[in-house]
Amino acid sequence: MKYTQIISDLSLSQSEIIGREKYLNSAVLITVVEINKEEFFLFQKRSKTVRQPGEVSFPGGHFDKIKDKDFLATAIRETCEELGITEDNISVLGKLGTLVAPMGVIIETFIGKLNINSLDELNIDLKEVEKIFLVPIKFFIENEPLEFITRLELHPSITDDTGGTEQLLPVKDLGLPDRYALPWTRGKHRVLVYKNTEEIIWGITAELVYNLTKKLKAQIDK
Repeated sequence: MKYTQIISDLSLSQSEIIGREKYLNSAVLITVVEINKEEFFLFQKRSKTVRQPGEVSFPGGHFDKIKDKDFLATAIRETCEELGITEDNISVLGKLGTLVAPMGVIIETFIGKLNINSLDELNIDLKEVEKIFLVPIKFFIENEPLEFITRLELHPSITDDTGGTEQLLPVKDLGLPDRYALPWTRGKHRVLVYKNTEEIIWGITAELVYNLTKKLKAQIDK
């Protein structure tokens, strides 16, 4: 059989993320709560004992190929564990999209409404979550985030603890162009920050909020 025939039989997907296995695959649930007829985003501040302590995020975590049949299952499982609710408390509204972060993380992002009347119905896991808080969705509709730019660089070598140089990419030995023997830019990375809330919302979480509210505003303005 010819290789071209095999390729044709693969039914290749245009939406597939190439090299996904190299990344940390995770999923989050943008959590919406309605209280007294007003809709809020529910955020959580991560405890000091977990990865990225003290930062604000939505419920979510790493994909577990044993526990989770798909990324939505990851988002629901992590939300239930972190907020102390059952799957019956969640109405999935849809998927926002896939965010590929420059630090090597893929975040599959879903949106869900929590079927609760009060935050008192939640029993948060204090090992993972320091606290939770609400921000009206209207706030993000009406307020733009601050925007900053960071620079990303690729380094072909690093300096070890003894002051020696460890070649990560042996440019000379491989016969690659000399310019790659020095750090080279990978481009610029946007960092969004919302400050006028109970806690600073920034980074990936702010990016997800901004993306969703931009879509909401587009529909409102029609």
